[in-house]
Amino acid sequence: MLLEIVSPEKIFFKGEVEKITLPGTKALFTILNNHAPMISSLRKGIIRYKTKEKEEELPVDGGFIEVSENLITVCLDIA
Repeated sequence: MLLEIVSPEKIFFKGEVEKITLPGTKALFTILNNHAPMISSLRKGIIRYKTKEKEEELPVDGGFIEVSENLITVCLDIA
């Protein structure tokens, strides 16, 4: 899956990931390969994503996510 994490100021990450866990407005949720298309809002929390080499964490104040055909775009505010 291709993950893009962006804010109005810059691109924080762009690359292939195996999974991503996000702080949804109502609960945490995880996106895996071939996930159904979706759009969701995000609350303050931690985004965790796993590449083949390592796992990363990114604190956020909120934002939105769109998933479509193994492309995950996260637009956010950074904590």
